[in-house]
Amino acid sequence: MEGRFITIEGTDGGGKSTQIEKLVEYLKSMGREVVVTREPGGTSISEKLREILLDAKNSEMTDITEALLYAASRAQHVEEKILPAVKEGKIVICDRFLDSSIVYQGYARGLDIEMIKTINSFALNKIKPDITLFFDIRPEIGILRKKNMHDLDRMEQEKIDFHNKVYNGYKVLLNENPERIKRIDAEKTIDEVYRQVIDAVNTIL
Repeated sequence: MEGRFITIEGTDGGGKSTQIEKLVEYLKSMGREVVVTREPGGTSISEKLREILLDAKNSEMTDITEALLYAASRAQHVEEKILPAVKEGKIVICDRFLDSSIVYQGYARGLDIEMIKTINSFALNKIKPDITLFFDIRPEIGILRKKNMHDLDRMEQEKIDFHNKVYNGYKVLLNENPERIKRIDAEKTIDEVYRQVIDAVNTIL
């Protein structure tokens, strides 16, 4: 079987973790080997960079530093974990990938989007998702969910205006990449969201 690379995107609080668990069960029931990972993170080195990026104490971090650290984490992640697994015929499910950098550091932070793509071109090593699931939930609902679950990290603590820019950035990417990015209405019930996820993923299996 050919390997597949699935990425999960969206603003915080969209229920991505729950649906990833259910998707893994579904894929394993079909006899597929599945690797679940996340960004930033996924490897020992990348997880250390994640700690730096999301630590609420690092409020002085510049936008360019943030963008470069995300790209550095991604470079290690792709080379050490994602590419080898896909080449072995496994299905890799990654919670966030390049689209997150484009919307968070580009549309929300205001950095040049072409610059974001350029610095990440070294990190990607030509890999791209077979499909991206965009969990569409209004930021004010998603952040409220997060607040009820745990203390907010550095990115989650940003003001609602920032999260609205992230959300609108995702909408732009959705319109620009309709073949790859599939919208999931994340404000539906868990079962309704799950059906959307399975219908989308079945198109690449």
